[in-house]
Amino acid sequence: MKKVFLMVALVITSAISLVSCRETNEKETIIREVKVEKSEPVEEKKGILERSAEKVDKKVNKEIDEEIDKIGDDN
Repeated sequence: MKKVFLMVALVITSAISLVSCRETNEKETIIREVKVEKSEPVEEKKGILERSAEKVDKKVNKEIDEEIDKIGDDN
């Protein structure tokens, strides 16, 4: 009888210790509102390479147009 009582006590103690040690996973979510102020768009300035490339393109296009005019229309 003593052994049965000790076994029951051991089983109950084990069961209680396993159940009581469990932690519940509770997550707390915090939501914040953030206000963003939009600034005016900044105009992009062209660099020296871009400006010189545009000038070259204009000159080349002008020369191409002149050559096309010299050749004439085949149609």
